[in-house]
Amino acid sequence: MKPIRWKDTYPVMEHFYTIQGEGYHSGQAAYFIRLGGCDVGCWWCDVKESWSTEGHPLLSVKELADTAKASGARVVVITGGEPLMHNLEALTDGLHACGLKIHLETSGSSEPSGNLDWITLSPKRFKEPVEEIYPLADELKVVVLNQKDLEYAEKEALKCRPGIRKMLQPEWDSPKAIPLVVSYVKKHPEWVISLQTHKYLNVP
Repeated sequence: MKPIRWKDTYPVMEHFYTIQGEGYHSGQAAYFIRLGGCDVGCWWCDVKESWSTEGHPLLSVKELADTAKASGARVVVITGGEPLMHNLEALTDGLHACGLKIHLETSGSSEPSGNLDWITLSPKRFKEPVEEIYPLADELKVVVLNQKDLEYAEKEALKCRPGIRKMLQPEWDSPKAIPLVVSYVKKHPEWVISLQTHKYLNVP
């Protein structure tokens, strides 16, 4: 059995215990670890502070795993930024050693790493995912602003493995996105709507 690299560090913008607000596991309690660094840069991103790897504290695997375990969480969500800009092997090994399940939220722009229990792939039209991520993804979640995003979602779904959960998420600040997505899902019921319920609940 390989030793766990407890002293390895990651740039962490924030980490906290809350409710998962989006996607297939919406409503589930989870401990979030938001890593700094992003090579995608969505203009609608509500955590632009996470784009840089600089200016964030470097926290060890031991610190993050112990804090997540102490919170009472059963699931840890690694997000960003773009978390796959970092090699997640040490972090996921440490979290698993504490008996925690690990979910990843990624655009898929970088090579997959780490031992993960659930991968949410949220691809972006302006930064195509790497091919290696598609067979690994458990959930495809596409943010929708306009018709082009719906067409893009269908194209991305064809690259994923059969049976993947397919979700469309209206962009929060785009009023026309909700009726567009509702109409589309009614015509294509294999897709499901994902809402940012944490914003309605006013939790982090």
